[in-house]
Amino acid sequence: MPMLKSALATLTLLTLALSARAEAQGHYGIGRTATDGEIAGWNIDIGRDGSNLPPGSGSVAHGHEVFDQQCAACHGEKGEGGVGERLVGGQGTIATLKPIKTVGSYWPYAPTLFDYIRRAMPQNAPQSLSNDDVYAVSAYILNMNGLFPADATLDAKSLSAIKMPNRSMFTEDPRPDVKNPACEKGC
Repeated sequence: MPMLKSALATLTLLTLALSARAEAQGHYGIGRTATDGEIAGWNIDIGRDGSNLPPGSGSVAHGHEVFDQQCAACHGEKGEGGVGERLVGGQGTIATLKPIKTVGSYWPYAPTLFDYIRRAMPQNAPQSLSNDDVYAVSAYILNMNGLFPADATLDAKSLSAIKMPNRSMFTEDPRPDVKNPACEKGC
């Protein structure tokens, strides 16, 4: 029994020593810290309030052109759906037994439309659209849902000002870690 205790104590000390050495090397001794430029290339998220929206603008008319070329094959000519999700209609259906979740009926914040299109669309070439094209497609989709005038141009300010019809149906996240001010940076 004493020999077992001695072996266990030795193993514990050895484990502590090795973990301290691994910690001193940091990140397992492989890789490197990303540069500011590399981080900036991936840090393209847009807040629901429109924070971080890039410069640029796009008209509904230009959005219609880009949509026809890049989006209609999946989402249908008028955003009615197909291979891709339906984007238009569904207002007034969310509280029914058969809700139709579209940009106009379900999405709570307009700037998240820009964020999603810029990150993920078109599906065969994500992040290939210019900011002006993303503003334009966003304008066109919002227009098809009756949320943006046909003769208007969308930019960061006007996109952030749009109040989506279903916004009040969402609730804040009640988890304490998302409301903890100490956890808002560097968590």
